[in-house]
Amino acid sequence: MSDTAVKQGHPDGLMTLFFSEMWERFCYYGMRTLLTLYLVKSLLKGDAEASLIYGAYTALVYAAPILGGRMADKYLGYRYAVLLGAILMALGEFIILGGTEHMLLIGMGALIVGNGYFKANISTIVGKLYKDGDPRRDSGFTIFYIGINIGAFLATTVVAYIGETYGFKYGFGLAGVGMLAGFFIFWSGRKNFERAPGVNIPEAGLAKAFGPLNWVQAVTLGSLLLVPASYFLIKMSSALGVILVILFIIICVQLIMAGIKADKEMMAKGELDSLLKENGETQPKPVWKDRMFALIILMLVNIVFWACFEQAGTSLTLFADRNVDRLIFGWEMPASMTQFFNPLFIVIFGSIFSVMWLKLSKIGKNPSIPVKFSLAFLQIAIGFLVTKAALPFANEAFQVPILTVVFLYLFHTTGELFISPIGLSMVTKMAPKNIAGTAMGAWFLSFAMANFTAGIIASMTGGEGGVSLEGAEALAKYTDVFATLAYALLGIGLLIFLLNKPIQRLMHGVD
Repeated sequence: MSDTAVKQGHPDGLMTLFFSEMWERFCYYGMRTLLTLYLVKSLLKGDAEASLIYGAYTALVYAAPILGGRMADKYLGYRYAVLLGAILMALGEFIILGGTEHMLLIGMGALIVGNGYFKANISTIVGKLYKDGDPRRDSGFTIFYIGINIGAFLATTVVAYIGETYGFKYGFGLAGVGMLAGFFIFWSGRKNFERAPGVNIPEAGLAKAFGPLNWVQAVTLGSLLLVPASYFLIKMSSALGVILVILFIIICVQLIMAGIKADKEMMAKGELDSLLKENGETQPKPVWKDRMFALIILMLVNIVFWACFEQAGTSLTLFADRNVDRLIFGWEMPASMTQFFNPLFIVIFGSIFSVMWLKLSKIGKNPSIPVKFSLAFLQIAIGFLVTKAALPFANEAFQVPILTVVFLYLFHTTGELFISPIGLSMVTKMAPKNIAGTAMGAWFLSFAMANFTAGIIASMTGGEGGVSLEGAEALAKYTDVFATLAYALLGIGLLIFLLNKPIQRLMHGVD
């Protein structure tokens, strides 16, 4: 990082990481956007089976960074981990071009492992560009977040259109080319972030591991073995569900035990009373243990929200394919392309929301975290109810107007902005510093469970035995399931709102 870069704007490496991440998201979302339709139309899977495969895949994608981050911290260093991840993701896309179910699952396995290394560590490098207390950090991450959404927007427009118009193989191939672009941008710009701490391979990685192999080589080869492991976990989705639940229980116990330990240590040092006084509390209370319980409650809430939100890639895409009139001035929008409304609305509203929270904080009107979560549930519920409200406007082919999905994604996106960035910030505030990584891993594990659950929910939109429905039957089934989700979400949102004060008490001043 040059002195000139520090004094003027952001560090040199930020733009390198911005474009690397943009193309990685182009790769990931490009494949994901087409996946359900590819399973149903090319591999002739039933709706239920396709949804469960999609759910298992995305669940593993969110679980993989937990391992990818730990391996980079201990053995690989962040630069090598990102490069390894990029190569595996590009290979995964090209393997899918084989055109069979086996090749798809092998490619998905490579994408899962590659994403675990890339996604976990490129964000870490962004953070390492800034020293503690650097006021540019939040702005830098905002710029980086824009890159993520530009990549997602391009994927859900360009890759979606190419894949559905000219053939799925061209869409997957284009996504792979995008990942190669990200790899070369990251590699060619490596000098821009070479001084960031932890970027290089640590000494432990160069130490001998097994026979002639050092730990970097051993972990790299071990990562290749995770590809077939991912293959079988996707095939045996019920076993994956059990594993995720067990992991979640274990990590919750670890969080509570860590909270108890942190309270004892602070009490021994005489620091607990001062922490309570800072929050306006006088009675002795187990602050960190309470916060861990609050975090677990909000993780469960997070699972429910994202399980419903992540219908975008499965049931909502199939709904758009079968029961949405996508004809616009004589041009029919591909069904997968309807997913682009979400990143578009994030780009439009993201900066507005960030300014809104700052202004509300200045006047003392910023809602508490539980209230924001409850409002997120309200908005996603309204989004699903839009499909029911559109029924009187269905045409003779049992298709509702395209404005149905526009408004649905509008409400889903504003709901997302009430919970997604808020949740990440909350985790960093609520966990003791010595378990910050474990807490963030737990938060990402909740996303993995949400995506797995999303697949189960989507599988309920098919007919008996998971067969695909068409016409009037499909429209009735989709709108009934979406309405049921909406009513459940409204109830949970109301419950969170009513529990606002008790949850806030457990959070001890975190807002």
